Amino acid sequence: MGHLIEKLRVIQAEGRGIGDAALRAWREPGRERDLLVQSLKAAGAATLAWAISGWWLKDPVALMAPWVAVVLVQATVYRSLFKGLQQLVAIAVGTLLAAGAEAMTGNTLASVALVLPVVMLLSNWPRLGDQGIYGPTTALFTLTSSPVSSLTVSHRLLQAALGAAIGIAVNALILPPVHLRNVRENLSGLARATEDTLTRMAEVLTEEDWSDEAASEWRRLSHSLGQWEESLRSARQWSHESLRLTPRLPWSSRAKMPLLPTESEDQRWGSIVAQVRAVSDTLTDIADENRAISAPDRQPLCDYGRLLADLAAACAARADLIQIGQSSEPRDAHAALDRALDSVERRHSALHKQLTDERSVSTATIAVLGTLLIQAQNIWYHLAPDDWPGTTPGTTEA
Repeated sequence: MGHLIEKLRVIQAEGRGIGDAALRAWREPGRERDLLVQSLKAAGAATLAWAISGWWLKDPVALMAPWVAVVLVQATVYRSLFKGLQQLVAIAVGTLLAAGAEAMTGNTLASVALVLPVVMLLSNWPRLGDQGIYGPTTALFTLTSSPVSSLTVSHRLLQAALGAAIGIAVNALILPPVHLRNVRENLSGLARATEDTLTRMAEVLTEEDWSDEAASEWRRLSHSLGQWEESLRSARQWSHESLRLTPRLPWSSRAKMPLLPTESEDQRWGSIVAQVRAVSDTLTDIADENRAISAPDRQPLCDYGRLLADLAAACAARADLIQIGQSSEPRDAHAALDRALDSVERRHSALHKQLTDERSVSTATIAVLGTLLIQAQNIWYHLAPDDWPGTTPGTTEA
C-alpha cells in the first residue's frame, strides 16, 4: 500500500511539473516555449512531407519523406543541414547495399544476414555521427517492406531527399531557433550557485562548530559548480552554432533578440569558481581531525565567515546584473554590488590587520587565515568592476 501511495505521489509531482512547464511556455519566452515551437515545427514538417509524397504524389515509399523530415527539425539550422547530409549518406548506403545483396542472393533472409553486419559496422563511422543508425534501419525497410527493384530504390532515395529538404526548410524559414537566452540563464545560474556555496560556508563559520558533515557539504557544493560551468560551455557553443547558416532575420526581429553576455563573463566566473573551490578545500583541511594542521582561532574564523557572506552578496548583485542585461536600468543592482564590495573591503582590511598583530592571534591562525584571505581576495578581484576604486587585489600580503 505504501509503495502504491509513493507511486501516486510521483505521478502527481510529474503532472504538476508538466502543468508548470505548460504555464511557463504560455506566459513567457524560455526553454519550454522553444521546445513547444520545435515540436510543432517537426510535426508540421512531417505532415507537409506526407501530404506531398503520400497524398499528392502517391509514392509507394512515401513513409521515407515524413520520417526524415521529422528527424531533421533540429535545435539549430546548422545542425539540421549537417545532420541531414549525414542521414542522407547513411540512407543511401543502407539502401544501395540492401539492393545489391538482394540482387546477389534473391532471398530476403540471406540478404538480411549478409548486409546487416556490414551496415552496422558502417553505422559506427565517426563521420556519420549519430545518424549512422539510419543505415541499417533503412536496409531493413528496403529488404522487408516491398519488392526490391531499381524503381523502389530510386523512389526511396528521392523521398529521403524530399523529406530532408522539407525538414531543413521548415526549421530555417519558420521561427529559426536561436539559442541566446540559455547563455544568460546558465551564467546567472552559476552566479546564484556560487552565492549559495559561499553563503553556506559563511553560515557554518559564523554560527556552528566544525563538523565533518559541514565540510562534506561545502565540498559537494563547490564541486557541483563544475556542472554549471559545463552547462555554460554547452550553452555558449549552442549560441554560436544557432547563428550559423540561419537566414537573416528582419531588423524588427533582430532588435528583439536578447544580447549575448560576453565570453569574458564566462572567464570571470570560471576564475571565481576556482577560488571558491580553493576556499572549500582549505576549510575542509582545517575540519579534518586527522591532519597535522592546527586549527586557527575561533573569532578570526567567524570574521572570515562574515567576509564570505559579503562576497556572497556581491555574487547576488552580479547575478542580478546578468539577469537584467540591457532590458532595464540596472542602477539598483550596481548600488547593491558597490555596497557589498565596500563591506568586503572593510572586513578584508580588518582581518589583515589582525594577522599583522602577532600578539592577538596564534601562529596557526596567521598561517591558515593568510591563505584564506588570499583566496577571498582573488574572489573579490574578479567580482569587482574594472574601475573599482578599492584596494587593488594582489597588493595586500597576508
